[in-house]
Amino acid sequence: MNIRTSALSFMAMAALIWFSLISAQAQEGRDPDPVSALTAALAAACRADQAHFANYLTADNAAAFRALPDDQRAAFLKRFSLSDDAGKVLLSSDAQNHAVIRCEAPGGTVEFRFGDPRTRENLAHIPVAVVNSEQVDFGLIRENGGWRLLSLGLVLLDIPQLATQWAEQDIAAREEAAITTLRALADAIDTYRRAFSKLPESLAQLGPAPQTGISPERSSLVSEHLANGESSGYHFRYRIVGAAGGTDESFEIAAAPDAYGKTGRRSFFYDSMGRVHGGDLHGAFGTNESPLIPAEKTP
Repeated sequence: MNIRTSALSFMAMAALIWFSLISAQAQEGRDPDPVSALTAALAAACRADQAHFANYLTADNAAAFRALPDDQRAAFLKRFSLSDDAGKVLLSSDAQNHAVIRCEAPGGTVEFRFGDPRTRENLAHIPVAVVNSEQVDFGLIRENGGWRLLSLGLVLLDIPQLATQWAEQDIAAREEAAITTLRALADAIDTYRRAFSKLPESLAQLGPAPQTGISPERSSLVSEHLANGESSGYHFRYRIVGAAGGTDESFEIAAAPDAYGKTGRRSFFYDSMGRVHGGDLHGAFGTNESPLIPAEKTP
């Protein structure tokens, strides 16, 4: 072996050792710079890797994160990665050599584009633009030999507080979606009545029609899930009220959360006059005894 070959072998071995060291540091949350740390944290969130993500939290937040129930940890990573499903991570860089992270999940792809990091002593701020969304500054602090997530924008990263806040926002969003679905279901029932001069006997008759075409048995007015009485964390129950086939025949729809306290707290009820009631019934179906929702109340 000549000197040149020996030198090349030594360089290759040194590069392998360096790469292995960096990889080991990343696994332990000791990335050599804030950009690497934030890249690893976002990648872990994209993959829904709770254990690896916790490595990039400060000691207090890591302990709080691990103490959360599994569903809250999963929800936190979904919010952090802006993806509802675990995804595949693709890393690249732009023309200015800034990091670019793509999280490709079944529900869509989210792309994070890093800006110029601003580092001063043990603090760092990295602007990150999310394609088709807004830009936010991630703050990091050097702790125990590695860079840890400190803040999102102007808000300090407080895992218990954010987990609670985001969970409440998710519940509120699901409740609003349930109200929207309730109204859409009522519109579909009215459309069915106009088309076939009668009310459907069940929600199943509103579901997708076979290739043979639309009929009173399958009218293609709602999705298969909604025809089964399910949508976005709520289930729905429909019934006809009044004399069967009579001119006064009408309908009511009741809704309840699939998992009380997780997919929603309020239950809802669409009455025969077309008004929506809502209230916390601890997971039971809504009734007309609940108060009207604010949108139904006249000024």
